[in-house]
Amino acid sequence: MTDPTKAALTLWGMEEAQCTLIAQRENRVYKVTHGAVAYALRFKRPGYHTPAELASELDWLAAMDQAGLNVPLPIASQNGHLLECVEGHYVDLVTWLEGAPIGQTRVPLALENPVETFRAIGAEMAKLHLACDNWRLPGGFTRCKWDAAGLVGDAPVWGRFWENPTLNPQTKELLQEFRAQAKQDLDTGQFDTGLIHADMVRENVLLDGDRLALIDFDDSGFGYRLFDVATALLKNRSEPQYPALQAALLDGYLTLRNLDMTALDLFLALRAVTYVGWIVPRMAEPGAEERNARFIQDAQALCSAYLAR
Repeated sequence: MTDPTKAALTLWGMEEAQCTLIAQRENRVYKVTHGAVAYALRFKRPGYHTPAELASELDWLAAMDQAGLNVPLPIASQNGHLLECVEGHYVDLVTWLEGAPIGQTRVPLALENPVETFRAIGAEMAKLHLACDNWRLPGGFTRCKWDAAGLVGDAPVWGRFWENPTLNPQTKELLQEFRAQAKQDLDTGQFDTGLIHADMVRENVLLDGDRLALIDFDDSGFGYRLFDVATALLKNRSEPQYPALQAALLDGYLTLRNLDMTALDLFLALRAVTYVGWIVPRMAEPGAEERNARFIQDAQALCSAYLAR
């Protein structure tokens, strides 16, 4: 069997490039250095997205690059394709973005100026939403939907969180009660929707000097704009400066784009319960038991607070 990495690089005319594995989770990602230029070679997780969804992500990234966002730019293969198939795996090549993640989950932030960084994240999120609003979607564009059905319907994007097999009866009842209330509130509320990143966690926001970059659009799709805000904030709630970080992110966003933040607590709870579903098919992975317990604890706290409002 051929080396799939070599086979993939050959499609882009880079068979002699240096190639180093840097991430092996949802996708397998390699840093490729060809001449003086660096790229990311991404082997997509089998079965997670259809070819049409993967192609749509690449069209989206190209459009956001054109709009001035600092995102990975897809590079066409020698065949003229942004997406190729190598030994049954879909593969793409995008530009490598310099910078380091603003932090790691569960590790205290060590930013020089965390409040101003979160203000900049809010502004960058607003720029993304504005650019998405102004983009005319190409024919055949398709991505997942973080709408009411995708969050609390019968088949949520990340799974039926209320059926996580480790839930005790009290927590299962709590999550079912929250799901019913959230369904009602989503159905009766008026919320801003459109294309969203959907995974703007610390690891997916790079900082290079004073410039931000957004990476990993793997879970991006159509959804509530407040869901993006909640995702960026959720895992920072244990920070001593969290109230100031939240205020700065919202202020940064609102300087560029209007968004009603009234229902933020609902979307923080919705974001928390998605992880309770997400972890279920990953229970055999190292550290999954601890992560699962943490996800459930977060969901309990936020859902209880929301229902008690």
